[in-house]
Amino acid sequence: MKTTIFSTHKFEEPYLLKANDGKHQLKLLESRLTEETAILATGSKTVSLFTGDDASAKVLEKLSTLGVKNIALRSAGFNHVDLLKVAELDMKVARVPAYSPYAIAEHTMALILALNRKLIKANNRVREHNFSLNGLTGFDLNGKTVGVIGTGKIGSVLIKILHGFGCNILAQDIEENKDLIDKYGVIYTDCATLCKHADIISLHAPLKASTKHLIDAKHIALMKTGVMLINTSRGGLVDTKAVIQGLKTKKIGYLGLDVYEEEEGLFFEDHSDDILQDDVIARLMTFNNVLITSHQAFLTETALTNIAETTIYNLDCFDKEILSGNEISVN
Repeated sequence: MKTTIFSTHKFEEPYLLKANDGKHQLKLLESRLTEETAILATGSKTVSLFTGDDASAKVLEKLSTLGVKNIALRSAGFNHVDLLKVAELDMKVARVPAYSPYAIAEHTMALILALNRKLIKANNRVREHNFSLNGLTGFDLNGKTVGVIGTGKIGSVLIKILHGFGCNILAQDIEENKDLIDKYGVIYTDCATLCKHADIISLHAPLKASTKHLIDAKHIALMKTGVMLINTSRGGLVDTKAVIQGLKTKKIGYLGLDVYEEEEGLFFEDHSDDILQDDVIARLMTFNNVLITSHQAFLTETALTNIAETTIYNLDCFDKEILSGNEISVN
């Protein structure tokens, strides 16, 4: 089956080719899917999209007129796809529901540790032959209260890791996980209460209308002074301007981000020779207590293998016109 793969990155290409093993005709493109680049899918029955691709109504209409019937997402999230338009055009969408919750949870822990122990600052200082310890004081994670918002696969793995560090864990989710309560002493509560009592808050919720800007000025005001806020989930969960204000007033003492609300067209690209046009992220980068990675939490060999293999499996199922179990309901 002819498939156009948009936003192909060098780090994933060998995994896709290995998983495909010559089964499908893959057209690997570095270009993001946009209204302008949709024409590149001419001749393909299926397109494969990454998180930064644009699958809005107008783009989907263009793809449909080109004969595209299927969309294989190389991600778990699908908020960049207009599902109502997908249904209207009688297209099919499949995703990679889980590739490695451990990868995301471990990266989350890496951000927590790096911020707490000021590892970036320490490394830079030593490389300049400055071996002073002034300004590098951290805190013991043991005994600290961590609030985990979203206790699905990733949040659950993070809780297991945090329990190993001796943390007390608060959680918020629409569904309580009894196993987490029994094994790790997790206490479920509402978001406001979690914000009031947590020393560290980590976000692992899906982005939808009810969670957009969940972390806003109101919730930040409830937080402990000097709180650590971590987001490795979806950029839109956080009102970035409100967070900047929280950093300026020192309400937020540490901020770790692997996602950003306006990351489309910014993350996954080399802009080292460009003038940064995003004033919001530019302001974030001026704080020495902020650590930003460009959506790399998923980037492990295990995750890339699972993403590639599931994507090719979804292509197999599209080609044979059978259900893969990874379809996204558009109802």
